Amino acid sequence: MSEKVRMDKYLWAIRLFKTRTLAAAACDQGKVKWKGESIKAAKPVQLNEEYEVKNEGGKMIIKVIGIISNRVAYPEAIKNYLDLTPEEDKLQDKPISSSFYTGKRLSKQGRPTKQQRRDLDDFMEG
Repeated sequence: MSEKVRMDKYLWAIRLFKTRTLAAAACDQGKVKWKGESIKAAKPVQLNEEYEVKNEGGKMIIKVIGIISNRVAYPEAIKNYLDLTPEEDKLQDKPISSSFYTGKRLSKQGRPTKQQRRDLDDFMEG
């Protein structure tokens, strides 16, 4: 006998979404599909079913191999689903999330330092 777990709770438990609210919102927005159809957050998860999930990390196709209802550590969470995403979808260059932009320039890019300006001036004079 397998326990019934809501789709939003399962997606949160296997760590595809940071919060259960985000998982429910993804279901409501049609970002979670089963057999090409959008599903609701309250749909019970079944073993061996495949779901297409779109989140900020991109599109994934997962197959349920274990059902959990509580959030666990990542190494434990990945044991409950198989990632069936095609390799060409995984290898696409994804833009860096705006949350990683700190506003600082990368080192060794942009304007020269005072030392570099002096070296450049000496070179141009000589």
